[in-house]
Amino acid sequence: MAILSKIRERSMALILVIGLALFAFVLDPSSIQDFFNSTKINTVGEVGGETITRKEFSEALEAYKARVGNRITDMQASNIVWNNLVREKIYKTQLEEAGITVGENDVWTALIENPSIKGDQRFLNSAGLFDEGKLKEFLALAKDDSDKAVWNSWAAFMGNIKAGLENSTYNNLITAGLGASLKEGEMQYMRDNTKITAQYVFVPYTTVADSLIKVTKSDIEKYVKENPANFKVESSRDIKYVKFDIIATKADEDAIQKDVAELLVDNGVAKGFKNVEKDAEFFADNGSDLALNTNYQYKKDIAKPIVDKVLEGKKGDVFGPYKDNGFFKISKINEVVQIPDSVKGAHILVPFVGSASAGQDTKMTEAQAKKYTDSIFKLVRRDQKKFAAIADEINPDGTKGKGGDTDWLSAVQAYSLDKDFGDAFFFGKKGDIKVIKSKFGFHIIRVDESRNKQKAVKLATFGRKIEASQDTENTVFQNAQTFALALTNGQDFDAVVKEKKLQPQTAFGLKALDENVPGLGNERSIVTWAHNKENEVGAFKIFDTTNGHVVAVITNKTKKGLMSAAKAAITVRPILVNEKKAAVIAKTMTGATLNDIATATKQSVRTATNVTMQTPVITGVGFEPKILGAMYTAKENTVFNTVEGQNGVFAFVVTKREKPVTLPNYDTYRKRIAAARKTQTNLMYNAIKEAANVEDNRSTFYGIE
Repeated sequence: MAILSKIRERSMALILVIGLALFAFVLDPSSIQDFFNSTKINTVGEVGGETITRKEFSEALEAYKARVGNRITDMQASNIVWNNLVREKIYKTQLEEAGITVGENDVWTALIENPSIKGDQRFLNSAGLFDEGKLKEFLALAKDDSDKAVWNSWAAFMGNIKAGLENSTYNNLITAGLGASLKEGEMQYMRDNTKITAQYVFVPYTTVADSLIKVTKSDIEKYVKENPANFKVESSRDIKYVKFDIIATKADEDAIQKDVAELLVDNGVAKGFKNVEKDAEFFADNGSDLALNTNYQYKKDIAKPIVDKVLEGKKGDVFGPYKDNGFFKISKINEVVQIPDSVKGAHILVPFVGSASAGQDTKMTEAQAKKYTDSIFKLVRRDQKKFAAIADEINPDGTKGKGGDTDWLSAVQAYSLDKDFGDAFFFGKKGDIKVIKSKFGFHIIRVDESRNKQKAVKLATFGRKIEASQDTENTVFQNAQTFALALTNGQDFDAVVKEKKLQPQTAFGLKALDENVPGLGNERSIVTWAHNKENEVGAFKIFDTTNGHVVAVITNKTKKGLMSAAKAAITVRPILVNEKKAAVIAKTMTGATLNDIATATKQSVRTATNVTMQTPVITGVGFEPKILGAMYTAKENTVFNTVEGQNGVFAFVVTKREKPVTLPNYDTYRKRIAAARKTQTNLMYNAIKEAANVEDNRSTFYGIE
């Protein structure tokens, strides 16, 4: 019904639009296609006059998201893809103008030299070496496959390689010409090391009271218009909001604790946690929010509320319910042992067909592998050199080439591989050599060292997350609805906040493509709503968030263009205040000599000794690069008056300018300048990008006009 109402409200507008389109069609039938396929509708931006179409952007975005999965958010992916497309088009234009092409051979060479490709198991031969033919075969099959997902992903990857080559080629061309002359090196040396001594009169801006200076709105607007590059802004929105977080109440916690406590004992239908034999089934049947931990746990691994009791306990003891890290838990000791916290050793691994470490070349059956392992065991049990040599020859894992050395293993590391593997190391003694079977095959295990033997337990811990009940959720939602209803009835946002003793929060400058709202995190829906052209200042809405509900209201809308005087004031007002103070001070700085000027301004004549451009600081005044620059070029023994600086207005006379010792050559300084220039490729790109007049209309792609 809401949609029908909207259509009725806008029926005249729709009739007018359709009428104009039909009229255009009568004059020129081809115009109807142009009308419904305008550039603005089918593009998301322009780079140097070249459009980026919706189709192009959408395909690049989907390919990128398929490649990275869920590791980044949608808007992060959008920004990366957009920047890549812009960069690609900018460099492509520059290279075309320079007559340089990055060809297929260049891309292929870069592809096969890529470390991730060279190390991909799919493209290795039987000797473990990269096989270019296997990669070609793989890509040919992917390209011919009816499902183009794999090929599209690889095509995008190769497209990125090409874009990278274009970037580096262009940057290398530019940086090759960014040298420096010996004369520049000499000038830099002289500028940095010339010592200047001067007398000066300094009148601080603070000598003029702020109350005497008036900066008007028109003054700020004029300054903004005269310096547009510093005050360009994108379309943005300011909002205020109140959070209604769903948090478990004391009653909710008490109920969860009671439920968990009841699981400890038999209930006549099922055994309780204390007496149950199969913990995994108990966890599944009773909905534990924690997975069953079957690892050995040391003191550092046990929850603080029960650690002392557990270390004093015995097998079968239970603990809880206790509150820990947002859960109510109950724990039971299933095993108590004395084991080291880490063991160092080595192994020889013999895989057999069907074992986890078996490869294409594995031929031995389990029985054959056992017999082979026993024969090796006889050779190595008393000869460590043979142990290392055989391990390096036959081990199929990462210990190959290391004499079978496993390095230091923690209990978690060892037992995560295999229980029997872990038992052999952590319950063995130094010097033990034994044969064991694991899911990987047969091992000859050697225990070399162990450290920090201590008490450890296998502790089963059932947990129930502390969450708000349904009643609490309903109450919080009702509170949010009540707040929104007050706004619907015309009450002021701030007044309702004060009445209900809530804590309002603000978010300034939300741009159309933002997704994070300060204080809330990723809440893209709020940003989209705030930028909907139908929502004016004062519009409000309830949003469901991860932690509850939010009532937000739009407080300001900023159009794309130049910053408003109100927002620019914080930056511009101090500049204009100092300019106006400088004009006031300048009128007082009368006289032909420094002494005359000092008398007129009630200041003293000071001396700056051996100051340099390299460190443009005047003792007692502060950072003054503009004044030092003026002193560096000023004629000696000449009065220069009313020179505006960072901290006030100056009159000065340079009494001495001492140049540094002449060097045999200035190659060191020349190289320093050249090196600095060659690192500024980002500035070069930004300059080219600025000249390309990039127009970003992605907001329309996301439904924001």
